[in-house]
Amino acid sequence: MAKTKDAKETPLMKQYNAIKAKYPGALLLFRVGDFYETFGEDAIKASKVLDIVLTKRANGAASHIELAGFPHHSLDNYLPKLVRAGNRVAICDQLEDPKSVKGIVKRGVTELVTPGLSFNDNVLEKKANNFLASVHFNKEKAGVAFLDVSTGEFMAAQGSADYISKLFQGFNPSEVIYCKAAKEQLRNLFQDDYNVFALDEWIYSFDFGYEKLTSHFQTATLKGYGIEGMDDAIIAAGAILHYLEETEHREVKHISSISRIDEDRYVWLDKFTIRNLELIYPQHDGGVPLIDVLDCTVTPMGSRLLKKWMVLPLKEITAINQRLKTVKGFYENQELLDDIQQNLKQIGDLERLISKVAVGRINPREMNQLKKALQNTAPIKQTLQASSFEELKKLADQINPCEFLLEKINKELKEEVPLTANVGGLIRDGVNEELDELRKIAYSGKDYLIQIQKREVERTGIPSLKIAYNKVFGYYLEVSNAHKEKVPSEWIRKQTLVNAERYITEELKIYEDKILNAEEKLFVIEQQLFMELVTSAADYVTQIQQNARVLATIDCLNSFAIIAKSNKYVMPEVNDSTAIDIKEGRHPVIEKQLPLGESYIPNDVFLDNDHQQIMIITGPNMAGKSALLRQTALIVLMTQMGSFVPAKSASIGIIDKVFTRVGASDNLSKGESTFMVEMTETASILNNLSDRSLVLMDEIGRGTSTYDGVSIAWSIVEFLHNHRDYRVKTLFATHYHELNQLTEDFPRIKNFNVSVKEVGDKIIFMRKLKEGGSEHSFGIHVAQLAGMPNKVVIRANEIMHFLEKDKHKNDTRKKLEEVPKANYQMSLFEADPRFKEVTSMMQALDINTISPVEALLKLNEIKTILEKK
Repeated sequence: MAKTKDAKETPLMKQYNAIKAKYPGALLLFRVGDFYETFGEDAIKASKVLDIVLTKRANGAASHIELAGFPHHSLDNYLPKLVRAGNRVAICDQLEDPKSVKGIVKRGVTELVTPGLSFNDNVLEKKANNFLASVHFNKEKAGVAFLDVSTGEFMAAQGSADYISKLFQGFNPSEVIYCKAAKEQLRNLFQDDYNVFALDEWIYSFDFGYEKLTSHFQTATLKGYGIEGMDDAIIAAGAILHYLEETEHREVKHISSISRIDEDRYVWLDKFTIRNLELIYPQHDGGVPLIDVLDCTVTPMGSRLLKKWMVLPLKEITAINQRLKTVKGFYENQELLDDIQQNLKQIGDLERLISKVAVGRINPREMNQLKKALQNTAPIKQTLQASSFEELKKLADQINPCEFLLEKINKELKEEVPLTANVGGLIRDGVNEELDELRKIAYSGKDYLIQIQKREVERTGIPSLKIAYNKVFGYYLEVSNAHKEKVPSEWIRKQTLVNAERYITEELKIYEDKILNAEEKLFVIEQQLFMELVTSAADYVTQIQQNARVLATIDCLNSFAIIAKSNKYVMPEVNDSTAIDIKEGRHPVIEKQLPLGESYIPNDVFLDNDHQQIMIITGPNMAGKSALLRQTALIVLMTQMGSFVPAKSASIGIIDKVFTRVGASDNLSKGESTFMVEMTETASILNNLSDRSLVLMDEIGRGTSTYDGVSIAWSIVEFLHNHRDYRVKTLFATHYHELNQLTEDFPRIKNFNVSVKEVGDKIIFMRKLKEGGSEHSFGIHVAQLAGMPNKVVIRANEIMHFLEKDKHKNDTRKKLEEVPKANYQMSLFEADPRFKEVTSMMQALDINTISPVEALLKLNEIKTILEKK
């Protein structure tokens, strides 16, 4: 009878397979001695991702198995690469000392690192959150929860699939967990945009989720967190807490609350708008998003908070004004601004440091960084308290200086410490009596050995006598052969070398035991004292998390003030009216990209619900229509984030939704044409309007024929003007100057154009918005500027002038049939020798480079030739 496969395996591989079976979806890093090893499929994957050698090892009678490994001390270098490649990585460590065990060492998984769950600084990005998302689909709506385990931020929301999709775009999770039964719904919503992991169906149930959350927060209900009754969000959040247990993340005290992402509190920005306005990410390589202009923060948590503000602008006037007044407080006091900035620079990532304290993963150097953060928090509190601005004083009151903890770290931890806690050299003298005593023995004991050496040199008369140490027989006396006759009889010989003899004495053995035991003991005591310090710091997790939130807010508002000063922004007025009134507005990103010495041409924009609800903006491509649309939206959003704005003045009636349909965004990889994408995005806008919406539409209908395009654009403008319930403020940029006619029939539609100056057959873009529609689109001029061959430009001009000649004719098709043909057939005149001479002269000319004077001379020359008989 054949042996089973298990019987063929080596004991080590049997242990490996048993552990691997518990974590089937994870890549298992298996600690063997000083190496982390991977086997089989894992080894093949790891060797490719990490670029390490793939070999094979014997597996008993089960032949060979692939093997790839790296030294255990290189884990911090290799782990981030595996996780960033989308792998879940189970770290399996030796749970006992191999020296004290016969046979196989006990091993177990100590941590399962996934793309969305990590504390490793090399895996995490400093300026970005690392969110794990959980999504639960219901028939009509969905629930979602986001957790950043490295900071303790835990949030939940529920709403339509569109709302969930928008949140995902804003929060950009590194990993998404979902119910196995919802695989199709997840794929429909997100395609393959995220690292995903499926959990069993029973985890995504209301009772299980509710119990998980109340048990974790130790509350009877979830009313205090504002999510009671949000069943879908509760299910999603409960699944996250279960997933933490499943991935061996058991220390989660720093996840101390869950907050509700309230759809009613923030401006609705659909996913197209976040993309089109380039708030966080540029649409094209080399592009600059708004965050790059506004982010002057100096702490990682400040930078992370600013990203949230960017995708969740406020709708509450009071909250917006509070931010604006705080920015004003910083803006008007340069000294305060500089002082706060200097202290903030010293604080580092307080949010993630205190999370490491909570889970017991902080190292001695990070503990000193925590001390440095606390030292620089106190001056910030004092500086803000001394301010005359009420908003700044309010921020100061929210800061807890944690004086006792600061004093404790300062008193107990040395300034210069090693990276790990198990090698000694951490704790100051005077903290622990036993430690001080052991240090005297360990380090003064070595001085005593030098005294023994000196004494024995004098006693024996052996000048070259030396005391040394090796692991085989400890401390010894070494005597060269020239003096071995002088060795006292009580010395015990241990080793004979070519030129010398080595001896030990009873006195040396006693001191050796004392010194070695003292070193071993003091390492243990120092590690124990450090862990006690970590436990003391853990009592301050809540206060320091609060400090981190306040300091992040201060950092963001301080950043707004710095940017406002350097870019000449003004404080906008926010009110409850329905008007947007921007005087001399500028595009915050474009103005920073202009060549040196060139200034941005500012423009006024006024929109309201009663007189000027829709602005139709015509003008040639490249004249600045798109920039004008985007800058209007960005000024509104910057206002509602709490930032000053690039304008001479701005009065903004609160906006609750911003929709954009800007630029062609082909989705050909998913089988959708430019026109299909354009119509889908437009449909989404028209179906989600409100009375305080701001709509930006650029070149609607250009993805189809002229007739269809004009008809669709016309119909959309009419729909927006005549909407039964809402008067939606709209900027509508188009190259269809036919739409200018709409103003005659609809009172709240006004025509504007981005002016150009015609000089002969050329145009100069003035980039200035003025009232009235433009006559024609200047497309041919733009083609000329783009370097189109002159032959094509001249022919296009000929056709355009013919079509414009009889504008009153409505039969466009008939007009097109009458266009003069480009006649390239051979003429009878071509036989004329004069014609041949002119032809050869013309072919030698480069029309694209010839100067006007040269052209006139050539024309005169041709005339002379043709006049010959």
